[in-house]
Amino acid sequence: MRQQTLHLQRTYLDSLIIAVLICISIIFFFLQSSEQFLHWFLIPVTLSGIFIGIDAVDWFRGRLNIFDPVGIIGLLGFHFFFLAPLLHVYWNLWMGEDIIPPPDWRPWLGGMAILNFLGLWVYRFFRNLRCQPPQKDSKKTVWIINRQHFFPIICVALIIAAILQVMVYQKFGGIANYIEAATRAAMREGENEFQGMGILFLLSESFPIVSMMGFAVYAQNQKRLQSKTVLIVVLIIFLGLQLFFGGLRGSRSNTIWALFWAVGIIHFLIRKISKKEIAIGLVFFMFFMYIYGFLKTGGLEAINTALEGQEGISSLEEQSGRTWQVLILQDLGRSDIQAFLLYRLMRHDSDYQYAWGRTYLSALTMLIPSAIMPEKLPEKTKEGTEAQYGMGTYHPQLWSSSKVYGLAGETMLNFGPSVIPLAFIVLGLIVGRVRYWFFTLLPEDQRLLLLPMLVNFCFVILVGDTDNYIFFLFKNSGVATLIVFLSSDKKTIKNLP
Repeated sequence: MRQQTLHLQRTYLDSLIIAVLICISIIFFFLQSSEQFLHWFLIPVTLSGIFIGIDAVDWFRGRLNIFDPVGIIGLLGFHFFFLAPLLHVYWNLWMGEDIIPPPDWRPWLGGMAILNFLGLWVYRFFRNLRCQPPQKDSKKTVWIINRQHFFPIICVALIIAAILQVMVYQKFGGIANYIEAATRAAMREGENEFQGMGILFLLSESFPIVSMMGFAVYAQNQKRLQSKTVLIVVLIIFLGLQLFFGGLRGSRSNTIWALFWAVGIIHFLIRKISKKEIAIGLVFFMFFMYIYGFLKTGGLEAINTALEGQEGISSLEEQSGRTWQVLILQDLGRSDIQAFLLYRLMRHDSDYQYAWGRTYLSALTMLIPSAIMPEKLPEKTKEGTEAQYGMGTYHPQLWSSSKVYGLAGETMLNFGPSVIPLAFIVLGLIVGRVRYWFFTLLPEDQRLLLLPMLVNFCFVILVGDTDNYIFFLFKNSGVATLIVFLSSDKKTIKNLP
């Protein structure tokens, strides 16, 4: 036991040293590029990068499974907490022009880095509370798929989803009109034509992931379906289904998260995914996010323009403001909006009134139909708008901010900056619990079908707000979770030594 502990300590020290060297090398590059980096904000940003970078290094060294939530948070967190603040300064790229920015962004990036660094300590402590396997000889419950129930349930779910999706397209008069309505909704032009269709989308847009679950369970006993070529074709078909069943509304995150889930299902149930394949997938991920962003703001016409070549893409970037830099910093990070909130709330003349948990309660009312609760609490857009522009600037029909603030940002809107480190308790507990399942689920336990979604949820907690969490859990996974629950036999077995 002592030798194992010493080995873990040496391994941790090795990863720490590697993380320090990587961060110092990156900092050296930025220091050579501009005098803007001769500022104290580099210290907390670098410390945050080193601290979260240890997990990223462990992932690359093979000490963590490809889909271990600690490794995923480490990889994405290295960008979120370290690279993104630096790139904001390097590119001088910040929020929209409609705000009054701070005279200097760097102190507020540094302030957020201090709070995030403290939060990462809290996160690491609480994630370790329950992420180890249970003691030997303990009993555990295993969910075994009952195939006699599973495939009939799958078929019924797919038929219902397909019929409902066709009905959705008929309601809008065809796919083209559907995409135009989604573009208008994204640009906030007129009334949202998708209002009140949440339950319908919950059912209809479950088709792709339910199909993937059915394929995975069937392919477990079919060697010919487990080859790399077959699985690539399956993922391409899955992407096509994901676009047809809801993806054409322009929601990139829904499509990307679904792909992550599908790849995770393949990894856990059919064939292990390698780091090389993950790297290739990330290249596709970035390209897809970039091109698909034009669909959200310009519809099919924008996609056609993008396919014309570099000249068409440059024109779209100028019109929509969606560039590679915007994708990297604002779609995959929250550095500028969180720094700006910190600046606004810490001003001596700030008139903002904290929400004291109201944004969380408002998000929970998403699940209550308007017929039951016609008058709901204002959404987080109220607090977000008034924090950025001043009290009284929010008007639900005329003017509101649609920003996503992330775990730290929403905490500030509710309780102020000082509570940010405590908010990481939530992230730590959920990552720890998901990792516990990661360690303990047996290969035959069909809850593995849901595990990639839960790993994905851990990152959503970091970058999203409470309404995003609820949407993700209930809309994206509600039907799939119900199918696994209804079609599994729960058996209690004794854990072998």
